[in-house]
Amino acid sequence: MLSKRIIPCLDVRAGKLTKGIKFKGNVDIGDPVEMAEFYYNEGADELVFYDITASSDARAIMIDVVRRVAERIFMPFSVGGGLRNVDDMRAVLLAGAEKISVNSSAVQEPEIIRQGAEAFGAQCVVLGMDVLKVGVKPGIPSGYEVVIHGGRKPMGLDALEWAQRAESLGAGEICLNSIDADGTQDGYELTLTKLISQAVSIPVIASGGAGEPRHLAEVLTQGKAHAALIASMTHYGNYTIRQIKDYLDGQGIKVRNYW
Repeated sequence: MLSKRIIPCLDVRAGKLTKGIKFKGNVDIGDPVEMAEFYYNEGADELVFYDITASSDARAIMIDVVRRVAERIFMPFSVGGGLRNVDDMRAVLLAGAEKISVNSSAVQEPEIIRQGAEAFGAQCVVLGMDVLKVGVKPGIPSGYEVVIHGGRKPMGLDALEWAQRAESLGAGEICLNSIDADGTQDGYELTLTKLISQAVSIPVIASGGAGEPRHLAEVLTQGKAHAALIASMTHYGNYTIRQIKDYLDGQGIKVRNYW
């Protein structure tokens, strides 16, 4: 059995670590470089870095912040936000990231997934999905709709259909974020996570809603996720990575321990 991964998420706006609820009301809470190093020393398995306004502002990602983070940590590191083409992907990888995450740009130009996979390997290409529960309706048979530009623009695109198409284009992993659960600390969206996880053969990272270790256990078992993204529960010091992993280990869930 593969170990389940625990992955802190750093949302960055204007060079500052920020956090909101349901993609709204973001407040700055610290320095992303210092927080990245903190999580590395804590024993996180990977790190995700999102420049959350790069796409909506139609600007390039903050490469200088990516480079500074990469200089301080020695673990897998995924970067997303404002990556529009293979050259943008290459710049991020050369700055020190191991993976690139495409979200809004991939919805608008799906071929970027294939191009990235051909240039750097599928293992480097992560599809970020921001998803809103809208109920079953024409064009959205799963009841879940893809939204881009940081939750600002619904696309009329069915989440299940998009996940399967992205896999066929060459995505090596999916980071699945529930807008409804994001920042609430009330638990992951288990129905959505299980739906996508069982429909694709690539790993799915569950994102949105973690508030206590029990929530991670639920999404890694009931939700069938391969990994869990966390933010608020550790950003604010409510739990440590070790506490989370010790709890999961006690529940019979295999995790990597670095101590």
